[in-house]
Amino acid sequence: MAEKPMSKSALIAYLAEKSNMSKKDVTTMWELIVDTAYKQAKSAGEVTLPGLGKLIKKNRAARMGRNPATGATIQIPAKTVVKFRVAKAAKDSILGK
Repeated sequence: MAEKPMSKSALIAYLAEKSNMSKKDVTTMWELIVDTAYKQAKSAGEVTLPGLGKLIKKNRAARMGRNPATGATIQIPAKTVVKFRVAKAAKDSILGK
């Protein structure tokens, strides 16, 4: 059976233990990294998190779709979405290549 995913508090505790920093300092640094990534992705359209991947803000064009229940054709409006592209280093590390 696989391990449970690490919660935010467990991650903070782990990072604090490994870095010999206080949980408060690690929490502040984590929030600063996340906030910076959000702001950069919002203003510049993308931000790279070295070793993890890239957050990308992308415009999705309007398109025709189909209602699966009725089969009726519908117009899907254009919208902006956020994507995360995983770095090659992360893929290789996780998948063991």
